[in-house]
Amino acid sequence: MIEVIRDGRLLRITLNRPEKRNALSLDLCRQLVTAFEAADSDTSVGAILLNGNGKCFCAGMDLSEMAVVDSQALSDLHEKLFTLGARITKPIVAAVHGAALGGGTGLAANAHILVAAPDASFGLTEIRIGLWPFLIFRSVALAVGERRATELALTGRTFQGAEACQLGLVHHVAEDPQKSALHVAEIVANSSATAIADGLEFVREMRGKSWDEGGQIARRTRATALNSDDFAEGVDAFLNKRTPIWPSLLL
Repeated sequence: MIEVIRDGRLLRITLNRPEKRNALSLDLCRQLVTAFEAADSDTSVGAILLNGNGKCFCAGMDLSEMAVVDSQALSDLHEKLFTLGARITKPIVAAVHGAALGGGTGLAANAHILVAAPDASFGLTEIRIGLWPFLIFRSVALAVGERRATELALTGRTFQGAEACQLGLVHHVAEDPQKSALHVAEIVANSSATAIADGLEFVREMRGKSWDEGGQIARRTRATALNSDDFAEGVDAFLNKRTPIWPSLLL
């Protein structure tokens, strides 16, 4: 239910259930989690590009399964899926076209960089079926703020790329989000793996900490980064006006 294509240091993961608008079935969720976690443990992967085949990115949860799947197993799997952005150490770039509703919005919100088409549609639409978007709420609130996420969850309204960008859910709006996201993902994939891993770990560790605690974490991690081989290479390349050859990419 997914396509996984390797292109150098970039791993492309594509939702491939177009006949169901890439609705998140149990099997699709399981395959996504497995692919992302495998990429996270692969040192040769520099970044992950997520997109969807067909007319839309992801229409959300597959409601046709709700009466037949183990609800606890599904909740456990969704917890893993909708915390990918907070758990894995590889940057995620997502390209969204068409609908990205409910769980589709939650999946998109887990991307570290999100590119969307102008007419891409987002929304926390669970309230329409008598449900609160419990497991995706955290990632959406992290992107747009708790108060705005609450408004979106209460109303269930949909909104398009331009507003999603204004809210902070989307970073870039592009007529061809696949092409734009691929360009960004290739740059990220070939950047310093050490700096990216240190940076994402720093962002996670300082989340929820006080100002002083955040400063302590920043000083500690910066001291380590200043002694890294990648930083030494970056400085030398800058001073000598050449393109850096990151040691972390040669391992």
